[in-house]
Amino acid sequence: MKQIRVEWPALPVLVLTMHPEEEYAVRALRAGAAGYLTKKSAPTELVAAIQKVTRGGRYVSASLGEVLARTLQPTVPAAAHEALSDREFQVFEMLVSGTRPNEIAKHLGVSVKTISTHRARILAKMRMPTVAALIRYAVENGVLK
Repeated sequence: MKQIRVEWPALPVLVLTMHPEEEYAVRALRAGAAGYLTKKSAPTELVAAIQKVTRGGRYVSASLGEVLARTLQPTVPAAAHEALSDREFQVFEMLVSGTRPNEIAKHLGVSVKTISTHRARILAKMRMPTVAALIRYAVENGVLK
């Protein structure tokens, strides 16, 4: 999304994905998406979203609207993983899915030391002692794909 914003800043982007709204939509919208739908959406909703986005509007489903409204309530504590940067969240997902640091490094084109640094920052930001605690958190909070 960030690369699209750099190359075509005026292009409206509607994200159509299999990923759950709660985990990815806010990140996509913050990165510049004009709309967000899951593949489970009805075809009529997809048509409505395309029409709205191409007219310069923004589109989110009713269920995503509820999620966004909840995030605006100051009494609702933010989920620990929401404090992560996009790259940290990407590393977090790979760690909790069982991918080894050297495999993550190879996949992302960075050094194992960089992944180790991300891991340490993730643990610190989420206040978790171990990767096992991250996995438990991911399972309990529905973050695992």
